[in-house]
Amino acid sequence: MECAEDPEFCSMIDRLRDEIENDTGEVPAAFERLAETVDREELHHVLTAPGQPLWAREIAAYALGVAGDPRAFEALVLLLNHRDSERCVTAAHALTRLGDPRTARAAAALATNELRAAYALLPVRLLAELRAPESVPALITVLERRLPADDPHWRVGLACVEGLGTLADPRARPALEAALPHPRLGAAARWSLGRLGTAD
Repeated sequence: MECAEDPEFCSMIDRLRDEIENDTGEVPAAFERLAETVDREELHHVLTAPGQPLWAREIAAYALGVAGDPRAFEALVLLLNHRDSERCVTAAHALTRLGDPRTARAAAALATNELRAAYALLPVRLLAELRAPESVPALITVLERRLPADDPHWRVGLACVEGLGTLADPRARPALEAALPHPRLGAAARWSLGRLGTAD
């Protein structure tokens, strides 16, 4: 895949190559081969075969996802909720390109899982980008949980505020108004409420 065609893919390959070099000191030939293949069956085999390293599964899932192959869906959803934020970014990009109708429901489930609140930032951003029926209710739910001033996941709350402003759905007004006094969310909440006032 050419970088000019998909810079996100090339960024992922560079990141993974650096990870492997840092861990083992040497990049295996299988890495370069997998990075160059466009054979969907080979990619799917890597995705499902036991014992594959994470880097191989990530490459295969991404390549299948951007090619529109629904077999990548489950792996990409797992990566979307990974503790490594760069993997989440890559997965979100591929899920957007995949266009699977299950994506919004999965992203909403991840975003609203309070046990994984620390990893909800990319699912929240993906929901705003998808503009799906699940997006606004999920973003409101997550924002309401992030309103206490001492909540450690305020960046997730900020992403909800910004996403709700982008979506400009009047159902978000009560939650956005509740966010106005928040020291970190207030300015964004004012902007988002302004968006609600101009959207008809």
